[in-house]
Amino acid sequence: MNEQLQPYDPRAIANLMLDDADRNKVAVSNLALQKLLYFLHSLFLIETKRPLISGYFEAWQYGPVHPAVYQAFKLAEDQPIHFRATSQDAMTGARTAIPTPESPQIINYVKRIMLSYGRLTPGRLVEISHARNAPWHFVVNTSRTSLVFGLRIPDDVIVSRFKHHKVSVGEAPSSGEPREDTPFARD
Repeated sequence: MNEQLQPYDPRAIANLMLDDADRNKVAVSNLALQKLLYFLHSLFLIETKRPLISGYFEAWQYGPVHPAVYQAFKLAEDQPIHFRATSQDAMTGARTAIPTPESPQIINYVKRIMLSYGRLTPGRLVEISHARNAPWHFVVNTSRTSLVFGLRIPDDVIVSRFKHHKVSVGEAPSSGEPREDTPFARD
């Protein structure tokens, strides 16, 4: 099997996740996409010992966010995403489609995450991502007493703390439904 060893463009994986959501008639907002992408990257990282996507996640108000993916889909605001991320040629400005991975392994990981988490509301995804001692919580708490560059959530923190994520039981998230994510404000 010819598996790609380099991490994928996070926008390509996000596009693949949105394709799966469309096939299964699941509406996905940018906020939800961020959490789903984080769970996908984390599971892949833990199970294969290598990162799925390039770049990094940051701890934002409503959980982990990949800044490049956020920028690619921010026009959707808090509405379901009905377009795909594209790349732009720096010289010509022309926009082109980003090829999606064709690896059966990657497609199966996407299906697994979308089946497990894809129908959860953004509020539920935020609650899961905010679990006590999980990566987002750890980085946010660490930033209160130490310098944490850009509130980045390093892959080693994901590997060591992902086990703290838990799915709560109930109909609605206890803190309500957030609409759109934002970085933490600096005092």
